Amino acid sequence: MSDPGTTLSKHQVTCGDGLETLLNDPQDPHDPFETTETQLERLLGRALNSFDLPDSTVERLGTALAHSSALHSSHHSASLHRTTRRHTYLLADGSAISLWELTHNAGRDGARQHELYAEESEARLAASRLPSGPRPGRTAEPFDGPGFGEDDDLELLSSLLARPIPAQPRMYVPDDSADHARRVLRRAENADRPGERTARRLRLAFAHHITQAFGRHSAVEGGRDAGFTLYEHQFLLLDGSEASLWEVEHTATPDGRHMCEVYETESAARDAMESRSRVR
Repeated sequence: MSDPGTTLSKHQVTCGDGLETLLNDPQDPHDPFETTETQLERLLGRALNSFDLPDSTVERLGTALAHSSALHSSHHSASLHRTTRRHTYLLADGSAISLWELTHNAGRDGARQHELYAEESEARLAASRLPSGPRPGRTAEPFDGPGFGEDDDLELLSSLLARPIPAQPRMYVPDDSADHARRVLRRAENADRPGERTARRLRLAFAHHITQAFGRHSAVEGGRDAGFTLYEHQFLLLDGSEASLWEVEHTATPDGRHMCEVYETESAARDAMESRSRVR
């Protein structure tokens, strides 16, 4: 896709009055003449987490005049069907904004589920949390799609993630960073998560950067294989100082579901991962 600030993709463009459609998408069938307003209502209505979108993003989307939708990545295996789509909207002030839609069948009943994210990085994280291994007695089919999220052999992936990840330069992005911090803290399930003092400080955040600091698979209770991933959410504050939240994503839960824990320090986050991996 071209720079969203200048042009929209010709994969599918629908004007607000619903009179122009260049190419309908067979992966997401709907009325080719639906308006941008209707398309937005459909997207927000079916997303399980639409309430978690930043209020500022939803308000800006209210002025959308046209939209473009394109497939960003696709994965199909014996147990998982997953696609990620980018929906870009042309707003009344001439700017553009994107939503990232993750569709998958990783729910309890295997039904199709939809999730929406305002940032590509959040869609990446959500896609990485989905189970990708084959069901017992079945063999995974090969990867079938472009973009991020290619699923290699789990053993090889684990060995790669276990290696230290080279330090990357911090490239802070000013993008509703205070709201991003709020959402990270909101999804934390650990009782010793950062409190109100940290939340108040992060309200001053105006730019942020996300780094994967660690990842591995480890046997836990019952001999199950659980995944552990550590992310650092780095924030640049209005007073020029920096602050970090350390997010642990793991499946060391009784039912194997993904759990999010957030800590103020890297050492506390690593101690938590070590404690979870020692449970047998």
